[in-house]
Amino acid sequence: MEQDGGISRLVTPRGRGAGRNMAGRFERERRAPVDDGWDIPEEPAPLRTEISEERPRSVIARNDSPDIPFDRSLNPYRGCEHGCIYCYARPTHGYLGLSPGLDFESRLVARPDAPQVLARQLSSPRYSPRPLAIGTVTDPYQPAEGERRITRAVLEVLRDFRHPATIITRGTLIERDLDLLGEMAAEGLVQVGVSVTTLDAGLARRLEPRAPAPARRLAMIGALAGAGVPVQVMMAPVIPALTDHEVEALLQAAAEAGAGAASWVLLRLPHEVAPLFRDWLERHASDRAERVMNRLREMHGGQDYDSGWGTRMRGQGVQADLLRRRFRLAARRHGLDRPLPPLDCSRFGRPPRAGDQLALFPDL
Repeated sequence: MEQDGGISRLVTPRGRGAGRNMAGRFERERRAPVDDGWDIPEEPAPLRTEISEERPRSVIARNDSPDIPFDRSLNPYRGCEHGCIYCYARPTHGYLGLSPGLDFESRLVARPDAPQVLARQLSSPRYSPRPLAIGTVTDPYQPAEGERRITRAVLEVLRDFRHPATIITRGTLIERDLDLLGEMAAEGLVQVGVSVTTLDAGLARRLEPRAPAPARRLAMIGALAGAGVPVQVMMAPVIPALTDHEVEALLQAAAEAGAGAASWVLLRLPHEVAPLFRDWLERHASDRAERVMNRLREMHGGQDYDSGWGTRMRGQGVQADLLRRRFRLAARRHGLDRPLPPLDCSRFGRPPRAGDQLALFPDL
């Protein structure tokens, strides 16, 4: 290993996205490995995923960001085993004293009490319903959900309360819950956004090492649409000079699979994500690394990332305008330029509990 700006360079463990385990920006200490001459080159051992638990008092996070279409969200997990190198949520692991690098994708935190806490919050007489976004930070259908089933239990609470929700995922495990999602969709209570970054399976395997292959995600779109669930394809992120040439083909494939709408987000590299992504480029796309970063900086005012409202997810300048127009035209060509049907907040109601006085005429 060698040290570069407080970041340990590693031989990337098999099946992981990050090649570094940098210290979080809140840490006061940095560790620098020293070569004592006795190191023997060898294949790194597989990095096992560790899952701890936390017991939150609240699971509904609020935001008032002007460029985000929801004001509340819920995430059943911290960290994400999919290991997408570009994930803008990596810096959140710094709040836990963990690294945004390999720790983010291998040292996860599950929130098993999330369904019970959610039910308590929804039962408050002061609560007013608005669509709840699930999976806005980390994927609610990452591999851990197969055993933990926290996301499914959250959906059961939302169904019982008839509370509307949106789900963002690239995990095909969502197909397990088609029964619940179909039931909620029939009442206008759920929409799903499926993230498809590229159609190139080889590139996807390097960018998103533990996420389902692109073809499998397109099949998932078909399964959701077949169950009556409104589904949107999300090309998120679009990476200049690496995946942006796929806009038209990707939207065509998504439309043929059954998507009803489309959206896109420009690559975002906040805080520690920028050096992690630059390192990934040098390891996996060295022939175009400089071009990718130069094009991205053109779209972010000369910086790796611009966090300004309205521009952080769309960029600015000539190249950003061209990308925006291409996406709009392709979406229109394939019938994906309309929004999904609005979610219904009027059905919200607290389910009766044992001992409650039931209404004589509940439908009146």
